[in-house]
Amino acid sequence: MARTHALRLQSALVWLLCAAPLILIFYWGFTSQLTANPVEFVLRDLGLWGLRFLCVTLAVSALNRYLKMPGLMRYRRRIGLWAFAYIAMHLTVYLGAAHEFEWREIGIDIARRPYITIGMAAFALLIPLAITSFNAVRRRMKPLSWQRLHRLVYVIAVMGVAHYFLLVKADTRSPILYGAIVAVFVAMRLLMPKRRRSAA
Repeated sequence: MARTHALRLQSALVWLLCAAPLILIFYWGFTSQLTANPVEFVLRDLGLWGLRFLCVTLAVSALNRYLKMPGLMRYRRRIGLWAFAYIAMHLTVYLGAAHEFEWREIGIDIARRPYITIGMAAFALLIPLAITSFNAVRRRMKPLSWQRLHRLVYVIAVMGVAHYFLLVKADTRSPILYGAIVAVFVAMRLLMPKRRRSAA
């Protein structure tokens, strides 16, 4: 019974931590603290949190493989879906608030700006991962096919860093930091023994 209560508390805490950035954005909006350019602020903040949660999903996988912490794995899917949610909201703000769904203007933006092209491609790759995260869909797939598909998260994280780096025009320290973090997790994945890598 005590273990059940502890797991429920952990689950609630993970949910709250994942939702906290969004709650904070709403709070800043209601209290007029979204800077002089609120659309740009929300757009950047949502995208950054999406990248952070992608990094957390990679960290959970690495901790499970190298430090044998399987208890964390029960939350990996939830964190990954929150990453998708933040990135989807980031895209929605870009399409709606920033460009008012002017599709011709958006198409030109995608074609002319490499960071937009990379961001759109990364989101397109993220959609099948989000869909196949649900148990009902996962059960319909072969385990090896599911594993191979979800390894795309490493590619998506790299693309997310590239999107962020090309977006930043002056101070690139933050995207370089995230790039280093993602590079570590990619290297850890690639340096795994082949037998363990195929099972991960």
